[in-house]
Amino acid sequence: MNKRPGHVKVTTEVGYCSVCGRSRNLRREEHQLGNFVRTVVTCETCHRTLSSTMGVATAEEPAAAADVAAVEAAATEAPKARRSRTTAAKPKTKATKVRATKPK
Repeated sequence: MNKRPGHVKVTTEVGYCSVCGRSRNLRREEHQLGNFVRTVVTCETCHRTLSSTMGVATAEEPAAAADVAAVEAAATEAPKARRSRTTAAKPKTKATKVRATKPK
């Protein structure tokens, strides 16, 4: 299933700007337009468009399928054994506490 229309994915990378003539941060914007994706690459320093292309959007795998598989795997594992209530609890010992006394 494709992303919703109007969705914009923005990434930055270091690359060579042919207008500036130096290595600069290049901004890549991928605009989702139905079944198409418009990719625009611009220089963040001079704000010039270096590349603008249009292509077919790739279908993404739904993330919900991976979550369902993880839940099913967890459900099939044996539940942890609970401590039996009939087991005698440890006898409680009186711990010696050091009490601070107020100076008189």
